[in-house]
Amino acid sequence: MTKASDFKGRVRARMRVTGEPYTTARAAVLAEPPPDRQRLAQREQERIVARWFDNGRLRSIPARRKVRVAVLLEILSRFTPGEILTEPELGVRLSQVHPDVAHLRRELVGYGYFSRRDGQYRVSTEPPARTPAQRRELPAWERIWLPRFLAQEVTR
Repeated sequence: MTKASDFKGRVRARMRVTGEPYTTARAAVLAEPPPDRQRLAQREQERIVARWFDNGRLRSIPARRKVRVAVLLEILSRFTPGEILTEPELGVRLSQVHPDVAHLRRELVGYGYFSRRDGQYRVSTEPPARTPAQRRELPAWERIWLPRFLAQEVTR
C-alpha cells in the first residue's frame, strides 16, 4: 500500500509541475528509474565530477566512455537548452573548462548534446536517440538528468 501510495504521489507531483494528464505523467514516472537508483546514479556523477574537476576546470579528458560522458554532462550543465553559439563563442566557453576545445566540441556534437549547422552550435532541446548498446555504455545519470535538463527543470 505504501509503495502504491508513494507512486501515485510522484505521479500527482509531476502533474502539478508539468500540467500533464494522469496517464502521461504516469508513463513518464514509470520510465524514470526508481528513486534509489536515481540517488545512486547522482552519487556516481558527483564522485566523477569531484575526481575529474578542480575548481570548475577539467584535469584531463577521460578515455573511458562512461566517465567521459559523465564529464560531458557536467560541461553541458553550463549551457542552456536551445542556446545558439558561434564557434568562437563556444570555444571561449569551453576554454574555461579545458584547453582542448576542439576535442570537447567534437565530443559534445558526437554524443548529440549539441548540433552544428552553418558554423553555429545549438544546445539540443531533445534527448538524443540511443541504441540499446549505447544505453548500456552510457552512465545511468544521462537517462535521469538529461531529459530534466532539456525540459529546463534542472537549475544550476
